[in-house]
Formats: sequence, C-alpha cells, structure tokens
Amino acid sequence: MALDQVVLESHQEGHSPNTLRFLRFEPCVLVGYHQKVAHEVWQDFCADHGIAVNRRITGGGTIYFDPLHLGWELYFDRSVFGTGDMAALSQRICHAAAAGLQRLGVDARFRPRNDIEVGGRKISGTGGAFDGSSVIFQGTVLVDADLEKMLGALRVAPEKLSKRQIKDIGERLTTVKEALGGAEVGWEPVKDALAEGFAEELGIQLSPGELNEAEAAKLPEAHSEMAADEWIHLHTPRAAEDATVLEATHRSSGGLITAQVAVEADRAMVKHVHFSGDFFVNPKRMVFDLEAALRNLPMGRVEEAVNGFFDGSEVEMLMLGREDFLTPVKAALGQLGENDAERAGSEG
Repeated sequence: MALDQVVLESHQEGHSPNTLRFLRFEPCVLVGYHQKVAHEVWQDFCADHGIAVNRRITGGGTIYFDPLHLGWELYFDRSVFGTGDMAALSQRICHAAAAGLQRLGVDARFRPRNDIEVGGRKISGTGGAFDGSSVIFQGTVLVDADLEKMLGALRVAPEKLSKRQIKDIGERLTTVKEALGGAEVGWEPVKDALAEGFAEELGIQLSPGELNEAEAAKLPEAHSEMAADEWIHLHTPRAAEDATVLEATHRSSGGLITAQVAVEADRAMVKHVHFSGDFFVNPKRMVFDLEAALRNLPMGRVEEAVNGFFDGSEVEMLMLGREDFLTPVKAALGQLGENDAERAGSEG
C-alpha cells in the first residue's frame, strides 16, 4: 500500500517513469479508499486467522488477497492513452489485461464497470485513482483461491460458512487454474502473459527495473503512515452528540453509496453527513468536500446544497451522478418519524 502511494506521488512529481508493477501479499483484506472497515470486514476473524487489514489508495470494493492471487498495477500519465475519461481508461486497460490472460488459454473478457470475467464468472477486479495528471490503475488475478477464508474475512459471519455458501460464491468467481481445467500454472508465465498483453494492446514497451532513489526515499514515511490506525480506519465517522444518526444505502450502476446522517430533528437540522462505499471518484477529496457542504444545514436545503456543490466542482465519477449521493441522504432523512418529517418540511 505504501508503494502504491510512493510510486504515484513520484510519478506526478516527474521522478518515476510510466510503470507496470506486479505484487503478491500474505493473507490480507484491503478495503477501498471510501469504504468503512467495520462495514466490510470481520475484524475478529481476520485477527484470529492472521489476516492483515489495510486500506487502498484506490476506490472500489474490498479485496481478499493472499499468496494465491497476483496483483498488477499500471502508473502512467493520463495523456498517454489519449483520454482522461475514467470509464474509457478502465475499459481499455481491462481489455489489455484480458488479452494477457487469453495468452494463457483463458477466455477472459471485460465487463463494465471494472471486472474481467471468464464465462460470466469474475477472475479479476480492477480500480484506479488519479493524482493530478498521473494515474494508478490496478487489478488482481485469481490464480487460485481459498474461498473459505475469503468468506470468513469479507463480512460473512464465520458461523454461516457452509458448503452451500462456498459453492454459491464459487459460482460467481473463477480462477486461472479452474479456467485451464485444473492445470497448475506458475507465477512467471502469468506475469509474462499479462505484460505481453499490456504491451501489445496499449502500445507500450516494458523493461525490468527496481525502485529508484526518489521512490526509495519516500517509502519509510509512507509505510509509517499506512500502518497507522488513522489510515486504516480513515472513514470512521465521529460521534454525533445530541443528534440522531440515520443511515441508508443506495445501489447505483457505479457501486454502493451509504450515507450516515446525523440530525437534530427538533431543529430540522443536518449536523453532518458521512459517505462511504465502493465507488470511484476523482479527486478523492471530493467526498470530504461534499460532506463539508452538508454540515450544519437545514434539512430542507439538502438538495440545494448537493446541486450547488456539483455545479461548482470539477468532479469525475465512474458511472455515477449527483443523484446517487443525494438519494441515500434523502432516504436516511425519510426514516424520521412522521411528525419530525412534517416539521422538517415546514421549517426548511
């Protein structure tokens, strides 16, 4: 995680070239940048089974990662591929990754918004983030899978583990090994195939390299920051004193968005709103800025504030619109008692 941030920052500063990086992890759960650990991870299960928990700098959903999985990452200037559009970049890079897997004999295909599938079953999830003109776009490849641990870590109660549930998730996921009829495949052939797919489909040349001096110099500080609880639990909302906390989740084509809304119903006021979910937005601070725009606001002015924020902001979102953030806030406020809701309307 620290190297993700280091290479992206160094690239933006002009100290790192466009880069393809492969990576493997010991067992861990990596939540997306905008997600809440408590919503996504069974932390006791992870602690009992030696599964680390951390946060990615990229958006999207939670990933269970272990030595059976291979990660890949591209760092590049958004002008390299002739577009900075998030959806267009996602599609082009996923097509390239799928082309790499096809070299192994795996019939991989891109599926919006950010998956690579084999016969309708997911073999790779992807996601990205921007830092100015620099982009990190990353994905995982399920070379093989330990479904029982994956289910136990990813917010499915351990006592509910059963052969039926493992079979169900197995029907949604597949692996390189399964796609090849059970044949074993080494890490180097998978890496070589992906690299060749990226090089050919994206029109790039690749040569082996190590961390440069600028990247190595940044690593200790980044490592310290990303090992801290403040980073791992970044999106834990603060306590709301003298307020009622309401929560609603909206499922959109761009992912799940949960709004946790602290209100003073007797004053028809929104004290603050906290958003979390598996969505992709640029810049990442956009969510914090939107939350600030909804702080200490009369309930009747929520829609006006959301529209005003998006009208005045340069924001990129993958398969999302402003309504996707407004909808869960309104749904949360709709949970107020009928008298409170009537008062909110009259006082707004």
